[in-house]
Amino acid sequence: MSGAHRKHSATFRVYYEDTDAAGIVYHANYLRFAERARTEMLRAWGFDHPTLEERFGVHFAVRRCRIEFRSPARLDDMLTVESEVIGAYGARLELMQRIRTEAAAVADLAITLALVDLRLRPVRLLRVLPGELLAELPPAPRRS
Repeated sequence: MSGAHRKHSATFRVYYEDTDAAGIVYHANYLRFAERARTEMLRAWGFDHPTLEERFGVHFAVRRCRIEFRSPARLDDMLTVESEVIGAYGARLELMQRIRTEAAAVADLAITLALVDLRLRPVRLLRVLPGELLAELPPAPRRS
């Protein structure tokens, strides 16, 4: 497995609108940075959101999210969001996303994405993602 599609990195600057009155990134905005990074990862795979909807009639939806905050990010920091697919199974992608500044780890997110159709029913990844790409992704453990 080459793993070329398993990892992706995106960089974003913290703007005033991302912070609270103390100039620290508001906790919910880490979800926005992680979402932007996942969008860029999909785009790098050749699947932007409009293509997923128009060509395949599907969306990725967050099914589960766990965040561990490590240190605050501040106004004007450059954040790097590293996204790694740690498993793919059925209609599900499991990811770890790490947000950091040059100086410190900021937050770790464990994300489960579900591929769903326009009626929000699960759709198998094989229906949309090419087999070569899926072959590079590790299988996720089955959950009950």
